[in-house]
Amino acid sequence: MKSFYITTAIDYANAAPHIGHVYEKIVADALARYHRLAGYDTRFLTGTDEHGEKIAKAAAAAGVSPQAFVDQLAEGSFKALWRRLGISFDDFIRTTEPRHKKFVQTVLQRVYDAGDIYFAEYEGLYSVGAERYITDKELVDGKLPGDKDPPELRREANYFFRMEKYRGWLLDFLEENPGFIQPPGYRNEVLEMLREPVGDLSISRPVSRVAWGIPLPWDENHVTYVWFDALLNYISALEWPDGPLAAYWPIAWHLIGKDILKPHAIFWPTMLKAAGFPLYERLIVHGHILGPDGRKMSKSIGNVVDPIDLADRYGVDALRYALLRETTFQSDSPFSESILVSRLNADLANDLGNLLARTLAMVGKFRKGVVPAPGLESLRDVGLRESAARLAGTVLEEARNLRFHVALEAALEFVRDLNRYVAEQQPWALARNEADAERLNTVLYTLVEGLRVASVALEPAIPFKAVELRRQLGLHGEYALDGQWGLTPPGTLTAPGDVLFPKIELPRAEAGAPAATSVSLPSAATPAVPVVATQPAEEGGPQSSQVTIEDFARIDLRIALVLQVERVPKSDKLLKLSLDVGAFGPRTVVSGIAHWYTPEALVGQKVVLVSNLKPAKLRGIVSEGMILAGEDDAGNLAVIQPAADLPPGTKVR
Repeated sequence: MKSFYITTAIDYANAAPHIGHVYEKIVADALARYHRLAGYDTRFLTGTDEHGEKIAKAAAAAGVSPQAFVDQLAEGSFKALWRRLGISFDDFIRTTEPRHKKFVQTVLQRVYDAGDIYFAEYEGLYSVGAERYITDKELVDGKLPGDKDPPELRREANYFFRMEKYRGWLLDFLEENPGFIQPPGYRNEVLEMLREPVGDLSISRPVSRVAWGIPLPWDENHVTYVWFDALLNYISALEWPDGPLAAYWPIAWHLIGKDILKPHAIFWPTMLKAAGFPLYERLIVHGHILGPDGRKMSKSIGNVVDPIDLADRYGVDALRYALLRETTFQSDSPFSESILVSRLNADLANDLGNLLARTLAMVGKFRKGVVPAPGLESLRDVGLRESAARLAGTVLEEARNLRFHVALEAALEFVRDLNRYVAEQQPWALARNEADAERLNTVLYTLVEGLRVASVALEPAIPFKAVELRRQLGLHGEYALDGQWGLTPPGTLTAPGDVLFPKIELPRAEAGAPAATSVSLPSAATPAVPVVATQPAEEGGPQSSQVTIEDFARIDLRIALVLQVERVPKSDKLLKLSLDVGAFGPRTVVSGIAHWYTPEALVGQKVVLVSNLKPAKLRGIVSEGMILAGEDDAGNLAVIQPAADLPPGTKVR
């Protein structure tokens, strides 16, 4: 059996969870669930970081002891919220636990005995927010990004870890293992850091200044620096040396936010090397969740999105689905109530919820609520069964590639195909003719079994509603993400219940960016389209098909920013573009412009996207739209670009 070990950054227990904490845990939980469903021996770790100067100050301000302060936050805030959001962690590590303290002291002693820790006096800029010494190069407008206050100039005697000693080794390792840090842009950032001296790392604080920490095993007048303490949780939770370290550690994936890249990409690997532990498999770095205006969330600006409030109003599953579907993993992504509602209405209510309601109604009306045994299959039935078999592999692969929006789109496209199947087969018409009874049985069974398959593919995003969907189908227990068909026993009694996802109507002023209606255009698979006039042509002039203003209004054109471009394997014509479409979220588009553009030439450019084009699969890649280009009679092609610097997501009118 394959194994999978996913960890999140442990949250600093000095304040309540926010949308960034929620996003990271939902992503990690989705990864864990995809792997469990696919049969992996999966272990999912999260927890809280509970030592350090900031916590001591926050506890003092609250008038309680540091231990009482972190107990309330760890158990009453973080752990309670994760359970409510369906975060299926296997272990919740707290750095004040005895198992963790013991391991930290063991590692410290090993590194000290090896001669890689020494005592010295140091003066430098200290970030209270990040709880570490920083360099001038890290400052932006006099502050470390993310800090409220400028750094302090501090001078004190501490113990130091010889981190610089391992810089060359780490640089060589990253160059030889390009997949170690994902996405690649963050690897490049770390390589740039390592091409200059990184210095040694202060790993202790005097008890006279910071008493809240793990004492050094050889000097109780100093406590362990919070990063040398916290990072070790990923192994202390495996209860080395008697726990399952060998089974999980070599395949560990660390999921972190970009703001803590340096500690995880430089401090942590060099610590492991010095302590004699092997490195893990992968460091996965995600961007930040921004306010609906595309700016960093701030109470003073008034663009803060409260995840608990959204979960209260729209349900946990809608929040989880929208965060996974509407964010670009490698970059910062805006998020808002209107984005959530748009995705809830379009995908979960219209596509999935309506299909369930229609299917249950037809099984109830035509077969008294009992799932019939299927008869002979048509080619269309076989095609759906084959699509179901492919779906399992597609969603797991896309999730492992951190393309959650593509994994979910693949599952929703299967749901949409089931909706098309209803329209094509017309069960209500089949029910009128006794001669069509066997065909009706096959259609109804296909719909029920298709919904079961879809529920498993969507379960990592909507775990509670996936179980409820199957309950209404009369199904109980767990199902694997394995592509099997026919697991719904004929004779199953359905149990219709409440509407799975009630549709939401926001007031007009709050509606924001509604999900666009999907339209089918001529030549939907054509990667690039010529821009032509749609006014009546003069005699002898160029001819083009005329459309009404109503037809044209159905086409939703949006400004998109090109984030990443790569060539499609085994094709000399196609490029795969990753686009930022603002509030409409990330998109992947396959475009046949490789003869005219190199990938490098397009990155950072603004293009015009047909955003509501029905997705099409090209060379195995789901293309979610079309970019506009113009081509003259000589075959010269140019991508249409806005003359003004309009933000991604702007509607083209």
